[in-house]
Amino acid sequence: MSVFTFSVLKLALAVGMCGAVVLPASTEVGSDALLPGFQRGAWYGEQLLEESTREGIRAVWNAPGDYDAAKPTHLIVYATPNGNTIEQTLGSTLTTHTDWHFDIQHIATQTRKLRDLDRRENIVLVCVEARGLSWPAWRAKHADSPALIRAFVESAARRFPAPTTRLALTGHSGGGSFLFGYLNGADTIPDAVERIAFLDANYSYETKDRHGDKLVAWLRRNPRHRLIVVAYDDRNLTFDGKPVVGPTGGTYRASHRMLEYFGRRFEMKLTADGDFERYSSPDSHALFMIHRNPANKILHTALVGEMNGYLMAMADGTPEAQKWGEFGGPRAYSPWVEPAVRDLAAERVDFPGLPTRPADASTGSVVMARISAMPLAEREEVIEREILSGNIPDFQRAFRPIRAAVVDGRGVSHTVVLQAAPDYLSVGSNADFVRVPLTPMTAGRIAERLGCVLPTRRMVDAIYGQAELKLEPHPMTVDRETTATFVMHNAIVEGQRNGKPPGLLVAGIKKDVVQTPLLLKRPGHVAIYGWHKLDGAPIQPLTTVHISRYVDYSHGIRLIRCAVTVDGKPSTVDAVLADPDLKGLISDE
Repeated sequence: MSVFTFSVLKLALAVGMCGAVVLPASTEVGSDALLPGFQRGAWYGEQLLEESTREGIRAVWNAPGDYDAAKPTHLIVYATPNGNTIEQTLGSTLTTHTDWHFDIQHIATQTRKLRDLDRRENIVLVCVEARGLSWPAWRAKHADSPALIRAFVESAARRFPAPTTRLALTGHSGGGSFLFGYLNGADTIPDAVERIAFLDANYSYETKDRHGDKLVAWLRRNPRHRLIVVAYDDRNLTFDGKPVVGPTGGTYRASHRMLEYFGRRFEMKLTADGDFERYSSPDSHALFMIHRNPANKILHTALVGEMNGYLMAMADGTPEAQKWGEFGGPRAYSPWVEPAVRDLAAERVDFPGLPTRPADASTGSVVMARISAMPLAEREEVIEREILSGNIPDFQRAFRPIRAAVVDGRGVSHTVVLQAAPDYLSVGSNADFVRVPLTPMTAGRIAERLGCVLPTRRMVDAIYGQAELKLEPHPMTVDRETTATFVMHNAIVEGQRNGKPPGLLVAGIKKDVVQTPLLLKRPGHVAIYGWHKLDGAPIQPLTTVHISRYVDYSHGIRLIRCAVTVDGKPSTVDAVLADPDLKGLISDE
């Protein structure tokens, strides 16, 4: 029996492979001061919790370290924009090793500024992300998305004492789809929702869907209710000479559709406010801030982060409205930016038993030239020997943490942290390496020798969702199984990387060779899955159609360390798979 087949059997039968004890489900935390299920974060004493729903809503909670149950709670639900992870949305210091998305919204950072000003209440942020990183796409896949979104918000509010909890719903870009999904979920907006803010996110506003009716009725029902809309004049934007929005699209037009509706029900006063047109109702319950954009720039995300749009929207109408800074910039929150979320040197993990790369090791291009005319079996023997001798790029030893969460059948939330190779298995040096497609048999032997396993479908999705660098797939159709095509495709990927440093968690460049119980029904075959497009949809559904000796340029080997942590405690992949309450953390089969 091959090592890979043995691995698949263990996935199906949940038999131990990495040698650790199954952990009991637990929500205990180390300090009485912590909220139930929360853990102490690395910065600012904050309390953090991550969880996911079965339907693909991922949430990261950020509560103040000194949460006081005697105070009211202000719960802010923030929906991520298309293509951005929660971590990128929350923000951190930008370094040469982090993607620029970490420095554009700073929602956690701006929340810290609010907490510093407002000591009357506990300000809790829950940032929500859709599987596939697109709320519009996620909603299209879930006919019951309005009910799912409503249920999530209601369950979020129940964590804190009623009626002292007040809710704010907000989001940027595609996150507006989450807000409109919430509006679509019922005829009325509950009184507990005191603030709704569209941060250049109101593309989907439709009078025919009664969005206006519901918002107007909500505003009139309670003087504490407040609607904020932030947008800019995007009508004439171009990129590479082409219009950015269509003749009826964009948030400028959507905002004026809303204003036309609201203007028939409220007196909306227009005043100039710097570069903004300010439309407000007499009682200031409805506020539209529309940037005139005289320079015709793309201000989409700048409105939220660089111009302090989130701060403005959360503070408007409160005692802090005149204290935090100025809408339009400069950044009012810089002292609260947390250090970079990724430190490659600190996260370097050497494989057990794998030597450092020999000084005289061949480069990737030399190895590929040497094996170009070899038959498959001989070719893979050479690659396996090179890798196990240590001839892999140094950056491949710096594994990246991948986080996932699941709610078990008893309603208890669990979190796992995996360690995934930042890129697909390669041979060579940092300066000259080639990603090497392999059969599952060879990949399985290498993985076992290095204390690793191949990923499951769910792991692949999680890696894509949290990748720091997502590249557009580049399919090829000629000579798919030759080493020359392997090298050519590798060069194409490096061109797409466009100078980004190796070691970033990269995705979208290969299909993954995965483990799955489906192989029990298809012995002697290989399972492949993934190659996600930029919209988060995989090109390749999970399939076992090819025999195990089939290898082409699109196949990639991503190693996952056996060792994981579950709810903050050490465990292994196999221990998780053996626990019916935990296995959903890493497998959806």
